[in-house]
Amino acid sequence: MIEKMIEVHTADGTADGYLYQPEASGRWPGVIYYTDIMGIRPANREIAKRIAANGYTVLCPNVFFRTCKPPTFDFKPDFADERTRKRFGELTAPLPPEVMERDGSAYVDFLAKQESVTGGPFGVIGTCFTGSMALRTAAARPDQIAAVASFHGGGLYTDQPTSPHLSLPRVKAQLFFANATHDHMMSAEAIAKLEEVLPAWGGKYHSHTYGAAHGWTVPGSPVYNEREAEAAFAKLMELFSATLTNAATSRASS
Repeated sequence: MIEKMIEVHTADGTADGYLYQPEASGRWPGVIYYTDIMGIRPANREIAKRIAANGYTVLCPNVFFRTCKPPTFDFKPDFADERTRKRFGELTAPLPPEVMERDGSAYVDFLAKQESVTGGPFGVIGTCFTGSMALRTAAARPDQIAAVASFHGGGLYTDQPTSPHLSLPRVKAQLFFANATHDHMMSAEAIAKLEEVLPAWGGKYHSHTYGAAHGWTVPGSPVYNEREAEAAFAKLMELFSATLTNAATSRASS
């Protein structure tokens, strides 16, 4: 596995991060992997490496670069605690919808320029807070993003005018929503409402609620659920194989 520390220049500054690619020479479909609110850390880097090992070049940017470099927390977070909630606000406030789309476009452009990446299409993964960022990246670059996966994404459907689901009409990607039965950031009611609007959107999608709690896909998390996480990862690989790998193979043979 090849790991590189990288910098992505955006309109608002420089995002640090990592780029992963298989050892073998060649060009691979590109994937952007957005971390959860805890930012880039060993557990996320291992996930990125695992995705890359399946035949992808994976960009893992520090989406919270306006606030800090990793780690995003210098104390053990407890979301029942005011200190943690304040820090959450410091990390997320600089990322309103329009900034998510602008940053997402910068990450797509960076990935497209890498020698280890095929010409597209690309995939995007969002986790927790960044589930909405993955969807907004697909809305900003509909002709380049063919697959979006959201793992325990928060707030994907709300009654606010900035709700992420309202970006669906601009999205052409195939979508995968991996929800949780116990999730304070995406209630069963919100999941049901999201699943009500997806058929009208008209694209391909899969939404499944796994028997787990918010944060269940990240190893080391107190609520990590290996069985459900492995099932969701297998589904992710199916999605990328169908939308990214097959597209790259078809283009190479044409």
